Amino acid sequence: QVQLVESGGRLVQAGGSLRLSCAASGRTFSNYAMGWFRQTPGKDREFVGVINYSGVYTTYADSVRGRFTISRDNAKNMVNLQMNSLKPEDTADYYCAAGVNYYRHDADSYSIWGQGTQVTVSS
Repeated sequence: QVQLVESGGRLVQAGGSLRLSCAASGRTFSNYAMGWFRQTPGKDREFVGVINYSGVYTTYADSVRGRFTISRDNAKNMVNLQMNSLKPEDTADYYCAAGVNYYRHDADSYSIWGQGTQVTVSS
């Protein structure tokens, strides 16, 4: 069973950059598509982006496309979310999640979740 731990969240000014990391344990990490989601109080988790098991393909939400980049290193069991040109509306708790279907972008399709890391973007 894969376990996930996110890190890197902090307070950053609008226009700045931040890199979130998700460390995975378990030998089957490379079998999973890895997604990033975010959540603000009172709202459902929002899809941010996903990378396929090999790292060749990525898909992003319209709200972050061109600003955020997901990468993974299967040898190190890591997946990263590089966030550039941050906006106050990017403020949220960010979660990485493991799923078996790269083409599914709903939270229910991801079975393994980290505990989340908080990102706050000040204006």
